[in-house]
Amino acid sequence: MSTFTSTLPKALLDKLSQKAKSLSLPKNKLIESALTLYLEYLERAEYINSFKRASKYEDVLKMAEEGM
Repeated sequence: MSTFTSTLPKALLDKLSQKAKSLSLPKNKLIESALTLYLEYLERAEYINSFKRASKYEDVLKMAEEGM
């Protein structure tokens, strides 16, 4: 495990502290979970966008329709 240091706006840090306390989790574990989910979301969005870009090309659509 590596150490990461950052600064956050006070309002966000307050929300983080409150939520971590209500979930009985350390703040770093809550940040780790949230960041993991967000990065997975970005990967899915990138995957979806790649299909949207590919759908603009007639050759790619033909291959998809034919099952490659």
